[in-house]
Amino acid sequence: MLVASGLFYPAAVKSAEDRLRFYATQFPVVEVDSSYYAMPTARNSTLWSERTPQTFVFDIKAFRLFTQHPTSPQALPKDIRDALGPVEKQNIYYADMPVELLTELWQRFRAAIAPLQQAAKLGAVLFQFPPWFVYRPSNLDHIQRSAELLAGYQLAVEFRHQSWFAETHREQVLAFEREHGLAHVVVDEPQGFAGSIPPVWEVTCPDLAIVRLHGRNRETWDKKGLASSAERFDYLYSNAELLELAEQVRRLAANVGRVHVFFNNNYSNYAQRNAGVFRTFVV
Repeated sequence: MLVASGLFYPAAVKSAEDRLRFYATQFPVVEVDSSYYAMPTARNSTLWSERTPQTFVFDIKAFRLFTQHPTSPQALPKDIRDALGPVEKQNIYYADMPVELLTELWQRFRAAIAPLQQAAKLGAVLFQFPPWFVYRPSNLDHIQRSAELLAGYQLAVEFRHQSWFAETHREQVLAFEREHGLAHVVVDEPQGFAGSIPPVWEVTCPDLAIVRLHGRNRETWDKKGLASSAERFDYLYSNAELLELAEQVRRLAANVGRVHVFFNNNYSNYAQRNAGVFRTFVV
């Protein structure tokens, strides 16, 4: 959507390498979503590190199987797919995988992002859980186990079901994040839906907080049959809204080492436009 819009990258910027190099001249951090759709590779991590300034930082989305999203067997590495054998279902879930194959996938994910960690360019591994991942002890156990399997890496957690921050669970969830050193993800998004999370401006680890701004388009937030996922986030923040958010981010930043702010209103070049203005409000 961003490349197709022709509104952000200069005409001479055509390759993935050139796009990354240009992006890194405009912003100090990027969120990598490709690692959600397919397992990342150490080669790509090394290239990303080499093609960006020393101070540039990557936040990496966790592979979709790890966050209990439905996963096509085709998204798995070929040898893992072969070892799994024939799968009758269109998608598989975390619980469908044999323990030994899950162990191998976790180890490969660790190794794939290690070059970024070694170059001090890895910010966090973002676990964005699906709307059906509700508050319950077994899901807390899954998060804790994920943190153990990625020990040494900074994890960040974004929930997408209102049960996590209902009045009865809010303080317990924040305490759980603090206990396990998980970076809390503050969200800005339409409210009033089962998958809506209120903006909880709290710090749960001393080094990092993350703010993800999804836009405020209520009409498309829960709409079915959209032509692309970008249409769900078709929203351009006003300067007044950005100024209000910047004030909240500054207050958050007073209590934590770093704050990463991402605009997920990824329709056309809306995210980049809003991010450019937002930076002038927080410097």
